[in-house]
Amino acid sequence: MADKIVIRDVSKSYATGRGTLPVLRGIDLTVGNGEFVAIVGPSGCGKTTLLHMIAGFDRPDTGNITVDGATQSRPSPKGILISQKGSVFPWLTVQRNLMFGLNGHSNKVELSHHYAGLVGLSGFERSYPHELSGGMLKRLELARALVVKPDILYMDEPLAALDALTNLQMRLELRRILDIEKHTCLLITHDVEEAIHLADRILVLSPRPATIQARFEVPFPHPRHLGDPRLVELKAAILREFGLED
Repeated sequence: MADKIVIRDVSKSYATGRGTLPVLRGIDLTVGNGEFVAIVGPSGCGKTTLLHMIAGFDRPDTGNITVDGATQSRPSPKGILISQKGSVFPWLTVQRNLMFGLNGHSNKVELSHHYAGLVGLSGFERSYPHELSGGMLKRLELARALVVKPDILYMDEPLAALDALTNLQMRLELRRILDIEKHTCLLITHDVEEAIHLADRILVLSPRPATIQARFEVPFPHPRHLGDPRLVELKAAILREFGLED
């Protein structure tokens, strides 16, 4: 598997009214092309900071981040960020939201229909966001990200606001789509079960200043059944990294 993202000795601090706050220290990470990597860690440890640097929205104090061999110094069309806050335009219909980033495409109507269907929103193209359920809004978020055909999906707790059942449904939907459309994925989540359900590899960050405390392979095929004893054992091992027992 060719390297897509390479992170070498990355550190980051922020100036505060109380002095310098070290956030990340000596992060080394390689993500293969088409790999799904999840990053978990304590609240406030710097997970989102790390993701934003990888996506080009922030820069490390030291170290280097490359995507396809080029230093990542600014956001690139190769990747798109899906966040918990969302980016759907409330004044546009589903179809218009999907067409928003497709200026210059001669087939943008066809593309909007294709991706609405891909995420299960066929028949809702003329609906406005306020007419959709929370789960449908997340489907629209995902379709908006996919329609521009990015190489990399940067996901910052995109399912955190959903109830447990809708969260599970969206995980299954995301995995189904990724089996059709191949993307490199980086997921920030506080949900260990979500990480196990989706990712090929899980990284555990330590408390701030964060380092990579542990790395776990998840070599099991999809679909994954969370009652599988191997997954239960893996979840317990990850929780032990947080000083918890399942």
